[in-house]
Amino acid sequence: MTSDSPPALEQRRDGHGLEVLLVLGVSLGASGLYSLINLIDIETRPGGLKSAVATVVGKQNNREWLDLMYQLAGVAVGIVPALLALLLLSRSPAVAGFGIGLDRSRPRLETIQGIGFAALMGIPGLGLVALARHLGLNAQLDVTTLADTWYRYPVLVLSGIQNGVLEEIVVVGYLLTRLRQLNWTSLHAIAASAALRGSYHLYQGFGGFAGNAIMGAIFGWWFTRTRRVLPLVIAHCVLDIVSFVGYAAFHGKVSWI
Repeated sequence: MTSDSPPALEQRRDGHGLEVLLVLGVSLGASGLYSLINLIDIETRPGGLKSAVATVVGKQNNREWLDLMYQLAGVAVGIVPALLALLLLSRSPAVAGFGIGLDRSRPRLETIQGIGFAALMGIPGLGLVALARHLGLNAQLDVTTLADTWYRYPVLVLSGIQNGVLEEIVVVGYLLTRLRQLNWTSLHAIAASAALRGSYHLYQGFGGFAGNAIMGAIFGWWFTRTRRVLPLVIAHCVLDIVSFVGYAAFHGKVSWI
């Protein structure tokens, strides 16, 4: 179903605009703002993006037990905006009945779909990142600076899961639902969701923005057609876990990583 009228989402709207701004303001909207400021900072320094290094999962403390506490706290706090978004959606009767597709009604199919999306996004994405870096449009990605300790891989896996849950629930399931309730067209809502996704990757450079905005447009299109966010959560988790763990395992051993 591709109708431009939001199915089963006719419940209005009073306060939804402010709600969206506040949810984004305490989560990925704030991340987008900080990423933009960070990009301006980098680009106004000598060397610009060509000499910059962007870290995705960074070491927080030189003492292992404190670093682990910081990492686990970051993962836990990072999940909260997704839970808040789900709570707010559940209080809208029309949305609560229709859902955003997080149930386990078709686990095998949606797991396969998620893995397929991960391959579709991940393989071209590597090429885009390499090209952007070559053109000086991206910082050098140092995916993780975590020390090689016993908790390194568990933290990287948890960080990948947190990213997938947070981003797909807030930027796709929640945001597209609320924007449609605010009478945005599907095209405009998808474009806004994709731009937001790109914005909080600006700390990586223009290539990070472009690649993630394209991913956001594809994911937004899928959700608009199906109202199923679970395959997107799975895809994002797989992408991040593979990239985080793969970097940690092979950086310095494989020339192009």
